Amino acid sequence: MTDTPEYTPPRVWKWDQENGGQFANINRPIAGATHEKELQVGKHPLQLYSLATPNGVKVTVMLEELLALGHTGAEYDAWLIRINEGDQFGSGFVAANPNSKIPALMDHSGEKPVRVFESGSILLYLAEKFGAFLPTDPAARTECLNWLFWQMGSAPYLGGGFGHFYAYAPFKMEYPIDRFAMEVKRQLDVLDRQLAEHRYIAGDEYTIADMAIFPWYGALVSNLVYSASEFLETHTYKNVVRWTDELAARDAVKRGKMVNRAFGDLETQLHERHDASDFETKTQDKLEAAE
Repeated sequence: MTDTPEYTPPRVWKWDQENGGQFANINRPIAGATHEKELQVGKHPLQLYSLATPNGVKVTVMLEELLALGHTGAEYDAWLIRINEGDQFGSGFVAANPNSKIPALMDHSGEKPVRVFESGSILLYLAEKFGAFLPTDPAARTECLNWLFWQMGSAPYLGGGFGHFYAYAPFKMEYPIDRFAMEVKRQLDVLDRQLAEHRYIAGDEYTIADMAIFPWYGALVSNLVYSASEFLETHTYKNVVRWTDELAARDAVKRGKMVNRAFGDLETQLHERHDASDFETKTQDKLEAAE
């Protein structure tokens, strides 16, 4: 199996801040703010505080899809939350999301601001607010929500499980990599079988279920996260690849993937988004060239 010495858990676990790993500087066993910092508020009713991780991309794709449909009320300001620098522990962000995870949305369109956190909750909130991307037929709606909640329950095995031990842990361990690789391949097979019979995840209609699942599993089969597509043989899940390619070609998806992106090619990075014209004028390549 491995030459790593067997670990015997102590009677009481203690937090070791030097436990290593890529995210050791921000992980901690307590909640709450670490510093005072109010959130910025722009000109639109919808204020998004996020980063273009898979969970963040879900929401920006949804907002861009709503705008593409002509829902002008979905105009939004998107503010960059740099999670590696601990922005999510600022007092303003914690007030918007006590769980200190991106994304967080504040809706200022009513008498009192409404906070919405957890990416699945945000997708459902926006779908109901604008009457889009969520079927109205009870059976079709339920099938869409089945898959939305499937993603919310499954992705932690992909990101926090497989992704962490395969890509981010301070050293490689065979057992957890094997354990989570098996589960991720099982999940890909679930999706592949569903997409063998349907154009989209929940049927023949593009819904919030697709928007939730695509940033995680579409990125995985496209080798955009963890550099693990060869290891997992993701090319063999042909229906998932077909679905991924179709969604990736959508203009709103392309825009949504750029918002709050602070990594990768400079022309794909739009750190903040306050107007549709920002995609043409305020990507990082243009901003840095103007300095």
